[in-house]
Amino acid sequence: MNKKIIGGFAVLVLLGFASCQFMKSKPREEIPVLVPLTPLPQDPSLQVYFNHSQVSSYSEPYRQVTRPGDDLEQLLVYNMNSARKTVDVAVQELRLPRIAQALVHRHRSGIKVRVIVENLYNRPIALSPPQLAALPKRERSRYAELLQLADANKDGSLSDAEIASGDALAIVKNAGIPVIDDTADGSKGSGLMHHKFVVIDGETVIVTSANFTTSDIHGDFVSAESRGNPNNLLKLESSELAKVFSEEFALMWGDGPGGKSDSKFGVKKPARPVARVRVGGATVAVQFSPSSAGTPLAETSNGLIDRTLASSSKSVNLALFVFSAQELANTLERKSKQGVGIRALIDSSFIYRPYSEGMDMMGANLLNNCKLEVENSPWVKPLATVGMPKLPAGDRLHHKFGVVDGTTVITGSHNWSEAANRTNDEAVLVVESATVAAHFEREFDRLYQGAILGIPHRIKQKMDSRKSECK
Repeated sequence: MNKKIIGGFAVLVLLGFASCQFMKSKPREEIPVLVPLTPLPQDPSLQVYFNHSQVSSYSEPYRQVTRPGDDLEQLLVYNMNSARKTVDVAVQELRLPRIAQALVHRHRSGIKVRVIVENLYNRPIALSPPQLAALPKRERSRYAELLQLADANKDGSLSDAEIASGDALAIVKNAGIPVIDDTADGSKGSGLMHHKFVVIDGETVIVTSANFTTSDIHGDFVSAESRGNPNNLLKLESSELAKVFSEEFALMWGDGPGGKSDSKFGVKKPARPVARVRVGGATVAVQFSPSSAGTPLAETSNGLIDRTLASSSKSVNLALFVFSAQELANTLERKSKQGVGIRALIDSSFIYRPYSEGMDMMGANLLNNCKLEVENSPWVKPLATVGMPKLPAGDRLHHKFGVVDGTTVITGSHNWSEAANRTNDEAVLVVESATVAAHFEREFDRLYQGAILGIPHRIKQKMDSRKSECK
């Protein structure tokens, strides 16, 4: 390897800088100030954390920024360092060096450590300029972030030493920790290996909506304002629940590197019914995706979400990265007609897409090539309580949670989409606990404060323009 990787890195840094300048040049709505709040009670066996929590603060280790929130990376590191026997990690993207170093520490202590990642992110940061140029635009911006993370002396280039200490996958692999991705089943990869869970010692399960990246936990280097995509993390102490997640991990792992080609990802995995486990004072239902196209909706992860929404009698509050599952929107419309109060926040990059169920909920549609999305059904009685939160520049609403009647939480890695239900490797949890729900309600209220509700003028103009073009 060359001692310095300059060309591609310089290009990406310039791209990132230009992107940052562009974002800062745009007028932005004022971001609500986070007022410190007193902690809510936690169930000792099922603890909840948010990287934008209003009850704690921490010093972010990479940009030396002191900010509100729980340090999700440190929580992961602390719990991994407590392992006595095993650590199994299944996460779409692993890019944080401190997590990698914690895994190496356990591995060198004789602990069995295994890692599964998504094949798209199972590549080193030391790519050649042609390889970098061949990446899709979104992936180029991701790599700009990775390269800045690894550039310890900030000289605009990467040395072998910086790669060895700053590339999380290189740290893990160089230590001899086995790593596989979703091509281990002999395919080109499942839809997405989108899991984000850790099982420790067959006793502790950590489930989060966050990838192990700066963007999802701390914030982007290309934007000084960024504080990380809003995400949540659950720590659950239960050997019974750990067994459920370990079985999912084992299906994907198979014999691991060098073994038989018996790993199973995507729809190659057998059907797994909903598992219900008592964890502390909560009942936790778990369902894994995907389900084949022929599986009835009721037997899928979206079916579990649908039944939970249908059980509502008072309120449903949603904070979602993407919402495109029509059957779930249809259920919400029925509940709305029955008097259930519904509020929904969807990320700005998805809420106004033609396929967004947010558009249905607001009684609107956006033509795509002069056609409506299949099965789109704008609500006859639109909601005025649907919109997008105001977030710092560069940050995305990455949650995938709903709170039903203030007593039940739907969360996990599972986006509310057909792809998550029928293609991706995902986990959805339904937690029946007023104690846990209170934490998610508080997070929703934080995001809802000052949110942009309804359809903005620019979107109305786009809707009118497309209608006129299609006459």
